Amino acid sequence: MSIESLDPDEVDAADILGSAIERREDPALITGDAEYTDDIQLQGMVHMAILRSQHGHAELENVDTSKAETMDGVVDVYTHDDLHREDTPGGGSYSLPVGWLLDNLQQVDHPILADDRVRYQGDAIAVVVAEDQYVAHDAVDAIDVDYERLDAVTDPADALQGNGPELHDDAEGNVAFDWEIGDAERTENAFESAAHTASIELENQLLIPNAMEPRAAVADYSPGTDELDVFMTSQNPHLHRLLMSGVIGHPEHKLRIKAPEVGGGFGSKIHHYADEALVAWVAKHLERPVKWTATRTETFKTDAQGRGHVTTGDLAMDEDGNIIGLRVNTKANLGAYLSTFAPAVPTYLYGTLLSGQYDIPAIHCSVTGAFTNVPPVDAYRGAGRPEASFVIERLAKLGAEEVGMDPAEFRRRNFVLEDAFPYQTQVAVVYDSGDYEKTLDTALEMVDYESFRERQEEARADGRYLGIGFSCYIEACGLAPSELAGQLGAQAGLWESSLVRFHPSGTVTAYCGTSGHGQGHATTYAQIVANELGIPYEDVEVVEGDTDEIPHGMGTYGSRSAAVGGSSLVKSSQKLVDKAREIAAHQLEADPADIEFEGGELQVAGAPDRSIGIKAVAEQSYLAHDIPEDMEPGLEATSFYDPDNFVFPFGTHVAVVEVDPKSGEIEFDQYVAVDDVGNQINPKIVEGQIHGGVAQGVGQALYEGAEYDANAQLMTGSMQDYAVPKAMHIPEMETGSTVTESPHNPLGVKGVGEAGTIAAPQAVVNAVSDALEPFGVDHIEMPMTAERVWNAVDGRADAGADTPDAAADGGMDDSDTAADGDGGEH
Repeated sequence: MSIESLDPDEVDAADILGSAIERREDPALITGDAEYTDDIQLQGMVHMAILRSQHGHAELENVDTSKAETMDGVVDVYTHDDLHREDTPGGGSYSLPVGWLLDNLQQVDHPILADDRVRYQGDAIAVVVAEDQYVAHDAVDAIDVDYERLDAVTDPADALQGNGPELHDDAEGNVAFDWEIGDAERTENAFESAAHTASIELENQLLIPNAMEPRAAVADYSPGTDELDVFMTSQNPHLHRLLMSGVIGHPEHKLRIKAPEVGGGFGSKIHHYADEALVAWVAKHLERPVKWTATRTETFKTDAQGRGHVTTGDLAMDEDGNIIGLRVNTKANLGAYLSTFAPAVPTYLYGTLLSGQYDIPAIHCSVTGAFTNVPPVDAYRGAGRPEASFVIERLAKLGAEEVGMDPAEFRRRNFVLEDAFPYQTQVAVVYDSGDYEKTLDTALEMVDYESFRERQEEARADGRYLGIGFSCYIEACGLAPSELAGQLGAQAGLWESSLVRFHPSGTVTAYCGTSGHGQGHATTYAQIVANELGIPYEDVEVVEGDTDEIPHGMGTYGSRSAAVGGSSLVKSSQKLVDKAREIAAHQLEADPADIEFEGGELQVAGAPDRSIGIKAVAEQSYLAHDIPEDMEPGLEATSFYDPDNFVFPFGTHVAVVEVDPKSGEIEFDQYVAVDDVGNQINPKIVEGQIHGGVAQGVGQALYEGAEYDANAQLMTGSMQDYAVPKAMHIPEMETGSTVTESPHNPLGVKGVGEAGTIAAPQAVVNAVSDALEPFGVDHIEMPMTAERVWNAVDGRADAGADTPDAAADGGMDDSDTAADGDGGEH
């Protein structure tokens, strides 16, 4: 099923909210008129390139830049010694901060250029600036570095068990933090009384973000005004402004961050990287515009990777199949340094979601964060929620098998009931609303589950192996409220701001502190504001992503834009209507309490002939000839919206696959996705986000995974080795939805940008496991390459290990094109 896009002219103004109108962003993107960071050309601009470590772990004995410095066209070369800051007492180096602190977090220095030691392949060592980008890259190649290679460790369990070097003197045993949630004693008691238990050991592999646009930055400094403009691929310009201001010591009010069009982010463009700080510093130092654009090779080696969990999970059940306890222990890979929000991802975004859709009376989770010789690990589409959903949904399948129940009925038996909301879980969060049986039932009907088992048996008799896998997922979107987030360690508020302004002519500009990178904000936000003000959709312009235009904002990640940013726009629009009501009451000689507003008209209650349109009110507000005494002219309103709670989307995804045990190949027979994301502002955009998310989830399940050798050398460092699925590898999706409004925001929305990525991996893994049940295979590590499946069936080798080449290519040919670039939020 696919939702048909509508022309906005075909939609009645009263129905604009909830209509699947065409995205207004697309014409510029499709025709090439859109401007990306790398498109920016400034007078006198120079180009920057970065020398990166060849080794995963090494001492820097000598960095000789003399040859590079003498090359024609080279402007300057910088190493760590050139970046000695003078704006702090005693000087010091330029280092990146951590944006989320835990009680026992071990912070370590993260210099923007390596000093005497590199800790991952891709760690920045030196910067070259040249008149031409090709000269800059040639000069980087001319820098001579003497390394003393050190032992390396990439597996978090090995790093914590002492099977490798210590990366930082300040982090004994490579421990970044120890964290736990839940009641350990109560959980142990549940296991002691259990009639049945199920256990699993699994790895949620490292993933490399592959947005269509690599990271890039252009910086332009004006010495006369001390103003520094930075154009960059950012998901949160205001946060980047705050962090960059501190890193390079430039006044925040003199620093502008603007995100032009951004070709996808998936979380990788949330974080503050050394590269963009270097661009800004060099521009100030040279007093010339500077551009840096990452090569695809650089993005593979330096973009913050996602996942990286090694987990043991145990499920306790009573004799009737009711879940009575869940116990989880995770070792989380944090990479060589702490990235911006890294400590939050495997803790408060992970452990708090382990209850899934189930009423589990006792849960305990412990997480140990580990420093390793891989790039920093941080938020990637889903950010903790996919890892949690994978653990509980794999255990749900194994638990059903242990008690001899149908997997769908086992889930149904343990669901949080519809009348139990708001539901307090045993891991801190309170679910807002839900009807989990409804999405399951809808999915079962769409997949024709009643006849599937019969079809499966018939196929097995013919030597064909079909399998069905369920994923009843839940996620948390729109982190909130700010007070609670601060108590948990956030070093920023999690509200959102907006400004809605009527112009004298009756058109509107809506400013929001989020920053879109593919989600369709220009369309959905315009729908929200047009609906609130009762004006044509075409009369609303949306502006975001520029710190000089927007008062302040917290950006786009965690599927927060509609629930938090959209709600802020509602709040500002309502304030604006309230002011318009006072002006209308003044002009109509009525009490403001008697003015009704509907469909863009303000009228006296019971006297429809006494009315004035809101556009006319806007004009009068600027003329200021006849407005209430002491009222300021103009018609605009600003709001800061801080939600009461997260919102909790949920759904059921079902994968049906056929597995060839002789070759290990997996083919999709069907994929059904039924999601409840609350009220849908634009169903077509919701559908697109589900499609893109499932594509990435399937990519993790079957194809993607960062592989390192014993020296922490990245073996999957290009599209030839890292298998991003093509469109032909993604199943045709049948989508459906239910609607359970969230009570925590005025739109009743929940968030959709990460749903497919959270739901898909375990649906596929469960389906493959179900298909291979006759062979006694109950788990294969992701990515489930043909070799891993074949080994598992034949019992030749550990199903979690490939030969390096097979792991690198994911069992696919010519995997050089990303299948999806819709830029789902993170």
